[in-house]
Amino acid sequence: MSGFKQEDGLIERIYWLIKLRWIAITGVVLTVLFAKQILKVSLDNLSLSSIAAFLVIYNLIFTLHLKRLEENQFLQHESKSLFEIDTERPSFIRVLKNAVLWPRTYQSAQLILIANRIANIQIALDLLSLTMLIHFSGGIENPFIFYFIFHMIIASILLSRRASFLQATFAVFLFMLMVSLEYTGFLKHYCLRGFILNDLHANKIYILGMSFVFISTLYLAAYMASSISVRLRQREKSLKEANLLLEEKDRIKSEYVLRVSHDIKEHLAAVQSCLEPVAGGIAGGLNSGQKDLLGRAVERTSKLLLFVKALLEITRIKLSRDIGMEYFSLKKTVDNAIALVEEKARVKGMEIVLRMDPGIDMIYGAEIYIEETIANLLANAVKYTTENGKISLDIKDEPETLLIQVSDTGIGIPKDEIPMLFNEFYRATNARKTQREGTGLGLAIARQVVERHNGKIWVESEEGKGSTFSIILPKQRGPFAPINQGSGLNFIS
Repeated sequence: MSGFKQEDGLIERIYWLIKLRWIAITGVVLTVLFAKQILKVSLDNLSLSSIAAFLVIYNLIFTLHLKRLEENQFLQHESKSLFEIDTERPSFIRVLKNAVLWPRTYQSAQLILIANRIANIQIALDLLSLTMLIHFSGGIENPFIFYFIFHMIIASILLSRRASFLQATFAVFLFMLMVSLEYTGFLKHYCLRGFILNDLHANKIYILGMSFVFISTLYLAAYMASSISVRLRQREKSLKEANLLLEEKDRIKSEYVLRVSHDIKEHLAAVQSCLEPVAGGIAGGLNSGQKDLLGRAVERTSKLLLFVKALLEITRIKLSRDIGMEYFSLKKTVDNAIALVEEKARVKGMEIVLRMDPGIDMIYGAEIYIEETIANLLANAVKYTTENGKISLDIKDEPETLLIQVSDTGIGIPKDEIPMLFNEFYRATNARKTQREGTGLGLAIARQVVERHNGKIWVESEEGKGSTFSIILPKQRGPFAPINQGSGLNFIS
């Protein structure tokens, strides 16, 4: 996956260059207007306007080309997340799988080459455009010739040291070619009448001095900027490698937890299956003391089994790579979620009020996970709200997203504990006092589910007055993180 990350970073930097170019185009227009209106300098407005139009056109072309490249990049990244080059399977399977995956690896290398090529072409065109702008606005007499330095800095950030020095050499070539052609009269010199008093473009001493300063400054800027850029890239690479190592360690830990939790769950289920018949009197009569002890054992076993199931679920979500998403009816999913907790709410004298914007129908995601996430938030609202309290579920339709909000008039959350609320195994202080039962995994699982959908989840709360949990989900299919559909979630917070 290193290739993907490399091209991804380069594409981001190229987008940054495109944004800078829009600023530059605006600067050109404003500078021309300033020179003409304020300084009263005579300029070739038609030529300068044509160059500005040229900048606009090729900036749009590069923007569209990059968007296409980014789409290809995502498709390839998605395919690589599903398949990895196999080096451990039997030879026939390995050869067959790698034969399928090799084109994707090749595409990754191609994307890197294309991205580098785009960056080099853009900078070269920028240098050419800048040279033309300088030519039509005074040539060597124009103080803006030192804008070439900015391009060298940008080239050093985007490209390798070798490529940045090549761009510096290209800039020197363009500059000296312009100066020479204007000096010999092969190109018309556009004098800055009203700003420059003498024809400096024809002064040999001035040309030699400015050329020396220009060339030395340009190469010095390229050297300094590329040196800093190389160090920053090395540091970035080290940080990425350290992050990958941490991710791998976390994956290994999660796999270990998954295996251990699965074994514990199986043993607990077996113990529970033995305890429950005995506690029910199938094995013979029990005295009150024995019934009490067995009842406690069954209760503790059930709680521990629910905890292990929740731990298994969050670990599965972390480790899952398969995309298990499809379009589904949100209205049906919401109704199912409400039905799961409706009876508990009725026992406490509460009604779940649903307010859903009209027109919301099919959305893209993992239906079972969305349903259980909403059900979990509603169950928490019921659990931590006193009798006859109010609970509402609001679903608002926004242009590209859905806003889902679960509000209650319950115990609320201490302000200083809100940042930790979605951490694994964390329970608010007042929640532990009110309800001893809970694992602290329910909200952590909810966060995992929402983030896998490229959504956001947060809470607003005031202790003693209630809480509002908010979720933002994209409505349309997009570059979702993979999620593996399993058997339903067992949320307990």
